Amino acid sequence: QVRKHAFLRGIEVSGTAVGNNFALPKGPDRDKQIAELKAWIDRAERMGAPHVRVFAGAPKGIEKDPAIKLCITALEECSEYAGSKGVFLGLENHGGIVAEAVDLLSIVDAVRSDWLGINLDTGNFRTDDPYGDLAKCAPFAVNVQVKVEIQTRGQDKVHADLDRLIKILRDVNYQGYVALEYEAKEDPWQAVPTYLKRLQELCQG
Repeated sequence: QVRKHAFLRGIEVSGTAVGNNFALPKGPDRDKQIAELKAWIDRAERMGAPHVRVFAGAPKGIEKDPAIKLCITALEECSEYAGSKGVFLGLENHGGIVAEAVDLLSIVDAVRSDWLGINLDTGNFRTDDPYGDLAKCAPFAVNVQVKVEIQTRGQDKVHADLDRLIKILRDVNYQGYVALEYEAKEDPWQAVPTYLKRLQELCQG
């Protein structure tokens, strides 16, 4: 029904998302997370959605290094399954064990799947150099979520430089979806149309 509704209105379903945690010890909780993602891969296939946003998660009852290794094996299994359905997985830079670009990139590299990339969220790196970290990850982006604010480590949020963000994507020849994920305090009914218009101008310019 969702797929039919979207098609008849000329709307593309660019993807869907799960809120999983793969930074868990082996056991029923981790198994449940893997099963849940596979179920959403099936739903994405039925909707004609080419992408599922996934998380790495935050360690729970386990140290960071073994959590990263367990995340890698879970993503290997799920990426193989996603590929069999023609669906991409995008690992988001979303805190936890991927709060730093180096860890996110190491996980994607270790999985070595054509069906796993990065769901690049422009507002989620709260590092010493967020723009630099976004640039490092951009070559592996399979989906991009633009936030209108950015935050350097230890500082308050400021308005993001949208021109700079789009240039980062252009520099790596990114040609996929760019979605606005609006979380700022301004009235969204006023702000969102303005930001969408600006992003469209930058992406099409």
